[in-house]
Amino acid sequence: MARVKHSPASRRRKKKTLKKAKGYFGDRSKQYQQARRTVARAEVYAYRDRRVKKRIIRRLWIVRINAACRASGIKYSQFMNGLKKAKINLDRKVLAELAVSDSKALKKLIEIVKEA
Repeated sequence: MARVKHSPASRRRKKKTLKKAKGYFGDRSKQYQQARRTVARAEVYAYRDRRVKKRIIRRLWIVRINAACRASGIKYSQFMNGLKKAKINLDRKVLAELAVSDSKALKKLIEIVKEA
């Protein structure tokens, strides 16, 4: 029985890794061992940062809402609490969009919150 050689699979695996490492500095994009380590680390960062991105975006929404609220003389926490009491269920993404594009609508919401 003939001996099994793995060269097609190995070549495919190496080409795939080197393709992912394309554009990396120096030997990190040329040598398989260097590329393999660098790609592994890059994938760890990518996995982590897909989750971090969500936190950063949420913080941005809060900053935008807070800025619009402060311009109308109310704090962010008071505004969010007032929305909850007034039973207005809008998420931070929508509120931030209102703060940026439709300030009149947000001012109406702030008035409703101040009354409640």
